[in-house]
Amino acid sequence: MLPFLHFGPLTLPTFGLMLWLAAVAGAIVVDRAFHRARINADAVSMVAFAVVAGILGAKLWHVLDTPSDFRALGWRVLWDSAGFAWYGGLTFGIAALVYQGWRAKIGILRTLDLAAPAAAIGYGIGRVGCFLSGDGCYGIATNLPFPWGMSFPHGIEPTLPGVRVYPTPLYELIAGLLIGWWLWRRGGKPHATGVILGHYLILTGLARFLVEFIRRNPKILLGLSNAQLASVGAMIAGAALVAWASSQPVETEPPLDLPVETEEKNA
Repeated sequence: MLPFLHFGPLTLPTFGLMLWLAAVAGAIVVDRAFHRARINADAVSMVAFAVVAGILGAKLWHVLDTPSDFRALGWRVLWDSAGFAWYGGLTFGIAALVYQGWRAKIGILRTLDLAAPAAAIGYGIGRVGCFLSGDGCYGIATNLPFPWGMSFPHGIEPTLPGVRVYPTPLYELIAGLLIGWWLWRRGGKPHATGVILGHYLILTGLARFLVEFIRRNPKILLGLSNAQLASVGAMIAGAALVAWASSQPVETEPPLDLPVETEEKNA
């Protein structure tokens, strides 16, 4: 594991580096989505604002979900390199995008549709930071050989000597990239507004629900963790959104090589 990179007197946490790369990747994907949808808006600023809001939400959700960390560290937990809750980041990030989409007059659901592939890809890349830092987001112990079972002896939260655990951040990386790729392809085809967001909630909720079975998070209700209960809620919301969108008209965008003025004259 490699929690920190050292360049002379400069120490760079790999988690922060991967978070930055995730934000860059997300900005690129959203910018391309705006371009494909013929939307003239500042995707980079929107993603940057959403990332900051997501980080704040992830830390606050972690404090609420794990009050023992707050009792041990106090307010230092808010800028500690470990302890980020995905659903907190998702909730605050969506709220930031909703506000910006409304302010830019893009439309709330349309903005979230366009940002959904970037959210999945950015999340997957961000999980590489958890893997490199060994911040405790890995899974339960396993006897499976490498690479299905790994040790994190030098992580921020090291595993016990000789104990292998599931490298769940890598599983989430793969899931995030696959979901993002599928959503991107789906977004390039005619679809009703809201359906891409609905699929995002279903697929990411399902991925998180499944991976939680091999993670170390405590079970709080019906043998499920807090993240799994939130995943069920996300999947239900996503299914409801897809069902609603299926009753709405399908929107098609004009080809990028056809000027909007020409299309309007021909109408």
